[in-house]
Amino acid sequence: MEKERTIDLIDRNTAAIEALIRVKIDIWQERVLFTDLWWLGVGLSVVPWIVWYLVRKKSSTDRLFYAALFVAVVSLTLDVLGDQFGIWHYRFNVIPVLPTYLPWDLTLMPVTVLLLLQAKPSANPYAKAIFFALLASFVGEPLFDWLDIYHPKNWRYVYSVPIQFLIYLGAHAASRRSAFEPLA
Repeated sequence: MEKERTIDLIDRNTAAIEALIRVKIDIWQERVLFTDLWWLGVGLSVVPWIVWYLVRKKSSTDRLFYAALFVAVVSLTLDVLGDQFGIWHYRFNVIPVLPTYLPWDLTLMPVTVLLLLQAKPSANPYAKAIFFALLASFVGEPLFDWLDIYHPKNWRYVYSVPIQFLIYLGAHAASRRSAFEPLA
């Protein structure tokens, strides 16, 4: 009996979420799609990767993609959690059904880290991590807030600094991996 009640509650909650997502898609189609801020998001999703592709060290492409994947997965996961817990939310999404701003998580964060990893590779990674954390937290976030794309409801930019610092250090460590064990 308790299991059926739980299932019913979960199913009703899911139906309510699905109804709200349909409303979100309608708003997006009518008011966001093809606006200047939507096109900005599309551009920010593609152009930084093109720039990186042109300036990358070709012999390090696989290793750097490994670091980029780390950054993207961590950024995306934390962004979804922040949105779902009501700490912040995004407007003018490139894709309406995703709660995160994909250009930030899948392009700007990873590409910025990749460019920093490539620039002066022997430089102190802690100094680079501090630079990245300050850049992302006190330039990137305020810029997207000013553009009304990002709305920090219960979040201050300074809270992001240690998170961004750790993300960079994790990517640095991932980029320094020299070998993997064979699968077989």
